[in-house]
Amino acid sequence: MNTLHTGARRRILLTISSLASFASFALPALMTLAPASASAQAFPSRVIRIVAPFTAGGGTDLVARTLAEGMAKELGQPVIVENKPGGGTVIGSDMVAKAPGDGYTLLLTTSAHAINTSLVKNLPYSTDKSFANVALVGRGPNMLVTRTDSPYKTIKDVLAAARANPGKLTYGSSGNGTAVHLAGELFKMMGKVDLTHVPYRGAGPAYTDLLGGQIDFVFATAAGVGKFVEAGKMRAIAVTSTARSPQWPQVPTMAESGLPGYEADVWYAVFASGGTPPDVVAKLNAAVRKATEAPVFRTRVESEGLVAAVGTPQELTTYLRAEEVRWRKVVLEGKLTID
Repeated sequence: MNTLHTGARRRILLTISSLASFASFALPALMTLAPASASAQAFPSRVIRIVAPFTAGGGTDLVARTLAEGMAKELGQPVIVENKPGGGTVIGSDMVAKAPGDGYTLLLTTSAHAINTSLVKNLPYSTDKSFANVALVGRGPNMLVTRTDSPYKTIKDVLAAARANPGKLTYGSSGNGTAVHLAGELFKMMGKVDLTHVPYRGAGPAYTDLLGGQIDFVFATAAGVGKFVEAGKMRAIAVTSTARSPQWPQVPTMAESGLPGYEADVWYAVFASGGTPPDVVAKLNAAVRKATEAPVFRTRVESEGLVAAVGTPQELTTYLRAEEVRWRKVVLEGKLTID
């Protein structure tokens, strides 16, 4: 009896010891998982900020603010837009790259995000690792525009004048390294002409100087200059898409105007800070998709030439990598740098 009692006691003690060992291993893991799960379920619980790395008044600003309105309705929290121009979108992008990976700080940027990978030698962040890819918003054409009283009406006019006066004609853009800057550089390369690039801290100031006669042309997003073209304040010389835009069917493409093979559309995409949990990214992706399907988005943005094309985060990753390769060729062949 005494021996049986001792054996039973040993078995009980071993069982208790095993349970204690399991608890010491499992509880920390459960405690680690619990906050993340609770955080994802609660998201969003406060204001979300979209950083637009351009000045107010341009095409990207229009897309960002229209998207913010739609996302706020879907997520049930305010979504504000903060303009942080400079450095060819690097300043605003770096702000998001260094923000906490919690889904509350987003970046709405353009093709410049892929261009800067090869254009900027010392990026303060990693395009691949410092961001969580949320969703491609859409694509749209850029435009080459001038004043309505300008003597330049066609691409042939521009090329002829540029060849006759190398370096004297000027074109403005929303900044070094932006998609519209590279559209201008591609134009110079394919047209074998020398134009002087005048970078601005955003699209708005470039428009002002064009209208004021300080520069000859502006490469800009169609979403940004569409209202000026419709109001008769600017003349659209050509669009950068491979086909004419349904919104401006009277405006020829660069390709049909004397530069066959030219293509330099702009795309818009949303990114979160690196480390944002996948389920939070999924919620943001769904909100972006719903926002682009709303009538207000189509009225304000698609009427300006943007075609909504929201996909999955994985599809954005694939698309981004392909764009990095495409624009790296232009940067290297043109020996471009903004450092």
